Amino acid sequence: MKTLGMALSGLVRQWRLINDERLKPLGLTQSRWITLTHLQQEDGIQQHRLARSVGVESPSLVRTLDGLEQLGLVERRPCVNDRRGKTVHLTPVVTPLLTEMDAVLDHTRQQVLEGLSEAELAELERMVCHISANLRKINQQLNAKQETE
Repeated sequence: MKTLGMALSGLVRQWRLINDERLKPLGLTQSRWITLTHLQQEDGIQQHRLARSVGVESPSLVRTLDGLEQLGLVERRPCVNDRRGKTVHLTPVVTPLLTEMDAVLDHTRQQVLEGLSEAELAELERMVCHISANLRKINQQLNAKQETE
């Protein structure tokens, strides 16, 4: 029997595979479109925080950012608060691509959520936010424990 975690993981994997196929014509790999999506939500984020948000190790993100930077879609700037750190920013060149990417992602989202009522979607979002808050609390506890060891 699948656990809830496995079921959710399977949903995410299937959803990403569909988006991967649909975004290939735009020249976007999974690592690129996910990184761009996160940057849309928080442009100017520190590079190490972006890696954590995307769910990859820093060296993997560096490779992705190198490719996006070569295409002129993002730029890395020195971090004001941390001499060693960098912040990642979207460039104006990326705007048309983001518009196309968002249209593809929205289309997939509509198909995936088809048949769910507004009330069901609101309840799903409420539950996901609740679970997410619980996970953040657990992570904070684990991080605090690691710092004291």
